[in-house]
Amino acid sequence: MNDSPAHTDAPVLDVWCELQCPDCRSALDDLRALRARYGDRLELRLRHFPLEKHKHAFAAAQAAEEALEQGKGWEYVEAVLGRVEELDRGGEPFLVEVARELGLDAEEFDTALVDGRHILIVDADQAEGKAIGVTGTPTYVIGGERLDGGKSQEGLRERVAEIADRLLAERE
Repeated sequence: MNDSPAHTDAPVLDVWCELQCPDCRSALDDLRALRARYGDRLELRLRHFPLEKHKHAFAAAQAAEEALEQGKGWEYVEAVLGRVEELDRGGEPFLVEVARELGLDAEEFDTALVDGRHILIVDADQAEGKAIGVTGTPTYVIGGERLDGGKSQEGLRERVAEIADRLLAERE
């Protein structure tokens, strides 16, 4: 998921994430810092990897796709991740409420969660994640290198920046 138009030659940082994951919430500061540093020179793509241990994660991934369709993908992701405990307790009604708070079409969110229009995107992301060895969230993939943030966030922002800088230098 990427709601900002990136240059086609921008390096891509795939962020395998789950919206009910406290570790992904911890990663938000790193993602904000990377977006601030690189802007549209680095394409940040949210990839869905809902974990079975979190019962609302699959619905949250679908909701994030609906938010993207309505033009506020990352804003929605950050809002939900910032309130993981409320998602734990509130489930789908909470997801719709966050959409309403952000000025999105909450009725359309509700319908999207019922009709499952975004399930194939979420399933495809999860299958691709498994195929490349993603086992937990957050996991980052940039320049063909997989970085597992589920074990520790320590040093990951620097490592991503190092790879992004190298990839950008190769394109000049």
